Amino acid sequence: MSSEILSVLEYMEKEKGIPRADMIATIANALKTAAQKGVNSGQELKIEINPKNGQLHAWSLLKVVDSVSNPKAEIHVEKAQLVKPGVLIGEFIEKEIDPSTLGRIAAQTARQAVMQRLRQFEKDRIYDDFKDQVGNIVTGTVRRRERNDLYVDLGKAEAIMPGKEQVPGEEYQPGERIRCLLLSIDSTPRGPEIILTRASPKFVRRLFELEVTEIADGTVKIEAFAREPGYRTKIAVTSTDPKVDPVGACVGARGARVKTIVRELGGEKIDIIRYFADPKEMIIEAFKPATPREIIIDDKNHRIVLKVATDDLAIAIGRKGQNARLTSRLIGWRLDIEEFQAAGDDPRGNAIALLFKTYAFDAAIAGRLVDMGINSPAAFEGVEADDLVSAGFTAEEAQTIIARVAQK
Repeated sequence: MSSEILSVLEYMEKEKGIPRADMIATIANALKTAAQKGVNSGQELKIEINPKNGQLHAWSLLKVVDSVSNPKAEIHVEKAQLVKPGVLIGEFIEKEIDPSTLGRIAAQTARQAVMQRLRQFEKDRIYDDFKDQVGNIVTGTVRRRERNDLYVDLGKAEAIMPGKEQVPGEEYQPGERIRCLLLSIDSTPRGPEIILTRASPKFVRRLFELEVTEIADGTVKIEAFAREPGYRTKIAVTSTDPKVDPVGACVGARGARVKTIVRELGGEKIDIIRYFADPKEMIIEAFKPATPREIIIDDKNHRIVLKVATDDLAIAIGRKGQNARLTSRLIGWRLDIEEFQAAGDDPRGNAIALLFKTYAFDAAIAGRLVDMGINSPAAFEGVEADDLVSAGFTAEEAQTIIARVAQK
């Protein structure tokens, strides 16, 4: 048995990093507990393991008495003096016993204790190894996908990227290398679970901190941040040094810095603007090149109404309202965008005339388009034939409209 114990101790120490003294204590306690519940029930035992050769020694602790009533816990004084000369009644002696008498159950229990300690140690090691990396970017290898979760091998442990932390449109195959942000370490009944993300704004923020030295040293600060993973990110930056242009520092020479981040994000667009504490100035900065004609600020309801010219409306709103949503999150105000109408203007008539002039649509077609919200050439962005059919146009009319728009 000593050779088996020694091999276990050496394996745990060299391969798993568990200290030999720790494993010796685990095995000894497991043997003692199991033996006292089994064939050695009622006995007080002492077990020691030699850390050098794995030799197991066991002793029974017996009380010296002149009349034995419990042979498992007591020993007559005459027999005790044969083991330890000069021992007195009331004292305790240690009588060595054959370890093989501890029983098969004790051995099985010790094995289970070793495996349980190994699992617990690996759980503790995972937490210790990664607790200081929360918020940092880690690199791993994709292992598998289960349902919508992606499992990533980080070398010392396996991590999980839940579906909600993945970027829409990104697909990874087993064996691919992947960079993610270590978002958190969650406690579960199975032990610590490492959660990764590529969808969190923190991932993009950390990429900027790694790529832009001025952000890393505190010269440039990211004051506000908004992201729609896989589509677009907006960040607002300031500089503590008047000689440093915060936007230019983030963009880099010929866009080198921001291009590196965009590549990592799979082509996600990134808008970098200068931060202003005044929401009105932030609005003007965030919507460039569109120029607001009128800005109405409702401090009580934390709401801003932005009025822009017809030609700037599509730019201000953005594809599927993306630009407006991100800007609203960036400044932290509710944002409503309306078409600017000068006194005496005929917005509908002007829009119909613009479509007629641009695409040579007849007045009826142009009017129907304006009524469904397409009031400028820019508003055709993202519009498909099916959208027009859904709005009441025939399939033939829809194809003709799309074809003329495409020609321009």
